[in-house]
Amino acid sequence: MSILTNAARFATGAQVRLACRAGSLSDPTAGLAPGAAQANLVIVPQSAAFEFLLFCQRNPKPCPVLEVTEPGSASPVQFAPDADLRTDLPRYRVWRHGELTDEPTDIRDLWQPDFVAFLIGCSFTFEAALIAGGVPVRHIDLGCNVPMFRTNRPCRAAGRFSGPLVVSMRPMTPALAIQAVQVTARYPGVHGAPIHIGAPAELGIKDLARPDFGDAVLLRPGEVPVFWACGVTPQCALMEARLPLALTHAPGCMFVTDVKDESLAVG
Repeated sequence: MSILTNAARFATGAQVRLACRAGSLSDPTAGLAPGAAQANLVIVPQSAAFEFLLFCQRNPKPCPVLEVTEPGSASPVQFAPDADLRTDLPRYRVWRHGELTDEPTDIRDLWQPDFVAFLIGCSFTFEAALIAGGVPVRHIDLGCNVPMFRTNRPCRAAGRFSGPLVVSMRPMTPALAIQAVQVTARYPGVHGAPIHIGAPAELGIKDLARPDFGDAVLLRPGEVPVFWACGVTPQCALMEARLPLALTHAPGCMFVTDVKDESLAVG
């Protein structure tokens, strides 16, 4: 089922989460529950939680922390107290010793009593503000996932966690790109303003038609690629950390919260 079809069905974060819990939604969440903040998810054992928190602190653009759960708790009490992080995302990723081993729709059977969950800001949150400001978002218009790319920019390491910055890309005209900078700069907790505009080769990106994650969204004549820091960055860090077991969201399949987008804006 396409993103556009789903957007008409799920108006609130609670509706999205209940559909995921029931197993009836496994698609990307871009455009769903307009006005509800969305979040990336990273789950690690308590023994690695401080190192990961330090990694996020040292790399706030790709890893803006919104909430950290108590060890063993699957409930994000600040952003959706009735939610269950084990069931309420469309799709997850399972990482074993740094290798992606599965993409289930439910992780209850993998849950450990020492797990700590991190909600990290997601650029899907500011897309509603872009659209409201008259800036089209191509992947939503096309009903596909946002394209994401590994870059040649290293993150600041913290203990076992290191790796490249990952970016998401949205094509725009230069005039709309300026407007997008102004709009998204108000949302530092969900990646904020773009980190780069144009010249993908400067980020080490060789081919915009071949994203590392998500779907290809090609530029039209007169457009430039606009790149934001992306919350998939921690997944690359997990590859380097090689923890025995860690869990994340699948790219584009976010946790949809009860908190409003505008509550994360500043200024």
